[in-house]
Amino acid sequence: MRRFVYCKVVLTTSLVWVLVDVFLLLYFSECNKCDDRKDRSLLPALRAVISRSHEGPGEMGKAVNIPKDDQEKMKELFKINQFNLMASDMIALNRSLPDVRLDGCKTKVYPDDLPNTSIVIVFHNEAWSTLLRTVHSVINLDDASERDFLKKKLENYARTLEVPVRILRMEQRSGLIRARLRGAAATKGQVITFLDAHCECTVGWLEPLLARIKEDRTAVVCPIIDVISDETFEYMAGSDMTYGGFNWKLNFRWYPVPQREMDRRKGDRTLPVRTPTMAGGLFSIDKTYFEEIGSYDPGMDIWGGENLEMSFRIWQCGGSLEIVTCSHVGHVFRKATPYSFPGGTGQVINKNNRRLAEVWMDDFKDFFYIISPGVMRVDYGDVSSRKALREALKCKPFSWYLENIYPDSQIPRRYYSLGEIRNVETNQCVDNMGRKENEKVGFFNCHGMGGNQVFSYTADKEIRTDDLCLDVSRLNGPVVMLKCHHMKGNQMFEYDAERLTLLHVNSNQCLDMPSEEDKMVPTLRDCNGSRSQQWLLRNMTLSI
Repeated sequence: MRRFVYCKVVLTTSLVWVLVDVFLLLYFSECNKCDDRKDRSLLPALRAVISRSHEGPGEMGKAVNIPKDDQEKMKELFKINQFNLMASDMIALNRSLPDVRLDGCKTKVYPDDLPNTSIVIVFHNEAWSTLLRTVHSVINLDDASERDFLKKKLENYARTLEVPVRILRMEQRSGLIRARLRGAAATKGQVITFLDAHCECTVGWLEPLLARIKEDRTAVVCPIIDVISDETFEYMAGSDMTYGGFNWKLNFRWYPVPQREMDRRKGDRTLPVRTPTMAGGLFSIDKTYFEEIGSYDPGMDIWGGENLEMSFRIWQCGGSLEIVTCSHVGHVFRKATPYSFPGGTGQVINKNNRRLAEVWMDDFKDFFYIISPGVMRVDYGDVSSRKALREALKCKPFSWYLENIYPDSQIPRRYYSLGEIRNVETNQCVDNMGRKENEKVGFFNCHGMGGNQVFSYTADKEIRTDDLCLDVSRLNGPVVMLKCHHMKGNQMFEYDAERLTLLHVNSNQCLDMPSEEDKMVPTLRDCNGSRSQQWLLRNMTLSI
């Protein structure tokens, strides 16, 4: 009997210490840096952790697979938000997620006096379940949603939460950019954290962002963006070995972190990565600094281009842009947008891109205009106030940005020509034909309209079209397009301006017109001085 009582005491004591440990973990979690700390209640969060089962659909970030009998209904619901709404609705609003941080991140200790933050989420006709999984001590900004459940029902639900949530509503559809501007103006925190409306935050995501801003208020910081599958809502860790860049069309792209950045960090992958650009959906910024550097360009419409505009501005005007590798936030990546753009998607994005090109890119904007000639017809409005901002902030030129921040940019800093490559014998041009990486380059009638017939012969002796370079790996070709690797080798061509030849250095052969076997693809042959091996590299002129 005495042994039984002794065992009960031991078990009870153990359980008490487990509960204390959980309570302490919650108390020192990222939640303690949100607005209105005094109003925060930990006991409901403690109860939720204790009672939560990891056996439900999607728990620990696992995939949710819909039974065959429900596949048709699933496909119909998918069209509403362009993700698997049925799967999302099956998952708990506070589901558990795996800790995907690097081991070195899990042992980091952050200061107690981190700045507080207001979290701003803009939503437009968002799904109920994805929006509420994102909500956590935030300002929610409704960009004129039309769905009933995002009106009174959402406001009633927000009032039941243990953390303060404000819902602001735009009177009419204004788009992400202007909605974020309104949300930012309403914040009270020292730091503004922007999130998209279909995110999930993992353990310890916020402290690393705030700690970096505490060190340097001009640092604009982004988490690693993990992938939440639009098909199954499986949570998949993002890579700490990629950073943001862009191509000639001003499309944001992920590229491998270069060796120079690894060397700067001395191989410590837990240190922030200096990134040339950001994806734009998820980042934290000191509120005062956000206002000092010009917030968002209010002349931009809806969405698109604002991330590159802010990226260029931050770097050129004295700030820094970083990916904090110890912070992970999941994001549902969709293959298509469910939203309409007033005036059409292309029109809106082209206008925004023209604004950023005119203000920040100096003469390098020609790469954008030549490869996207249709953009020249788009009215981009008045940018005089943004140019005045650049002048007032004493911002550096775009050439400085390419030289110091993005030396491996897809836009070459120095180049011999930017335009067509015309064959003397046939009077036809090298053409990328809209083909993708690892496909053969084409050959077509010269049209003088830029686009697919724009190539740059660079100072590094590459023949580049956007982020692809002509590459030849064996004698006599074929000539294919591969990602530019900046290592010369198979991508090195020497142009002789007198003989008009393009010599492929590794093979010691010359670029030649297509063969009879494939009349649409230029080839390599032994150099013989013929007109078919002569090429005119012409700079295109722009009519603005």
